[in-house]
Amino acid sequence: MITGVIMAGGKGERFWPKSRMKMPKQFLNLYGDKTMIQQTVERLKRIMPVENIFVVTNIDYAGIISDQIPDLPTENILIEPMAKNTAACIGLAALHTERLDKESIMVVVPSDHVIKDEETYIEILKTAIEKAKAGDNLVTIGIKPTRPETGYGYIKFRKVTREIINKNPVHKVERFVEKPDYDTAVKYVESGDYLWNSGMFIWKTSSILNAIQKYMPELHKALENIRKNFDADDVEKALYDEYSKLESISIDYGVMEKAKNVYVVPGDFGWDDVGSWTSIERLYEKDDNGNVIKGNVVSVDTKKCIITGNERLIATLGIEDVIIVDTEDALLICSKDKAQNVKEILKELKEKKSEYL
Repeated sequence: MITGVIMAGGKGERFWPKSRMKMPKQFLNLYGDKTMIQQTVERLKRIMPVENIFVVTNIDYAGIISDQIPDLPTENILIEPMAKNTAACIGLAALHTERLDKESIMVVVPSDHVIKDEETYIEILKTAIEKAKAGDNLVTIGIKPTRPETGYGYIKFRKVTREIINKNPVHKVERFVEKPDYDTAVKYVESGDYLWNSGMFIWKTSSILNAIQKYMPELHKALENIRKNFDADDVEKALYDEYSKLESISIDYGVMEKAKNVYVVPGDFGWDDVGSWTSIERLYEKDDNGNVIKGNVVSVDTKKCIITGNERLIATLGIEDVIIVDTEDALLICSKDKAQNVKEILKELKEKKSEYL
C-alpha cells in the first residue's frame, strides 16, 4: 500500500502580508490555478487514492483543509497539539499509516512546494518508492542545483554507489549539510556531488518507526504512549501530554543525518520551495526591465522589482531591486536582499500584539 503524508502546519511567515497566521501560504494560490496544498494533494492522487492521504496540521487549519480538500476523509486530518518540528509530525503520521498497513510505503511531502514538471516528478517518486520497497531503506529526493543557493540544505551523495531503477539513478547518501555561505554553495554546485535537500521522504512505515526507535528514543517512547491511547476517549490529552515533553527536532537532524541506510534519487522537475517573495521571480515571466508584476501597476524607470497587488493602483518611479506587496489592509516594501528577513517585521508586530499577523 502507498500512503501519503502532507506536512501542513507551517506559518509561511516570509510571505507576509499575503500569508497570515489564519491563512498561511500553503492555503494560498501563489502559482497555478489552485492553492499550494490542493496542488500537492492532486499530485499524490496520481499514485494513491485520497483515502490513503493524511494531512498533519494544527487545530487552526483543520477547517481550511476540509474546505479546500472536500474529498479528504475528516479522520485523515491529523491534529498536532503543538508544533514540534518534522520528526514528531512524521512519527505521528506513521502511527496512522501503520494502522492501514504496517509495511505501507509512506510518501512524505511538504504542503507548499511548486513542481512544474509533474510527469518527471511522478517518475522520480516511483523510483524512490521502488527503492523503499526493496528493503529497510530511507529514501529522499534531492534536487539538482541550478544556482549556488544559500537558503537550502544540501545532500552529498556517493557517485560510486549508484544503481539504476526505472532508468533513474539512486545514490547512497554520504551526508547532509546545513545551509552554506555563498562561497561554499558555489563549491557544492561546481563539484557535482551535492543536491538540494527537498524535504521529501519515502520509506516503509516500519523502517521509519524502527529508525526513530534507534536514533530518537524519547520520541519513540512518546509515540508508544500515544499508540496505547489511540482508541481511548482521552487520546487528545495523551497527545498533548506526550508532545509537551518533546524537543523540537527535524527528521533530518533526528534520523537522516545519523542513519546509514539513506539513499537519494536526484530530481530535476521544476521544483521550488517558494520560501520567500524572491521565489516569485523564478515562477513568473519578467518584463523587459526584469520586473515581475501582478495587479494594477504602472511602472516608470523601474527595474528588477517584484510588485504584486489587487485593484488598488500601485505606481512606481525610479526604483530597483525592491519588493512591493499590497493587500487590503497591509503594504510591504522591502529590498530584495532582505526578503529572507520579513520575519523581523512579524517579530515587531507580535511584540505590539498587532492585528496584522
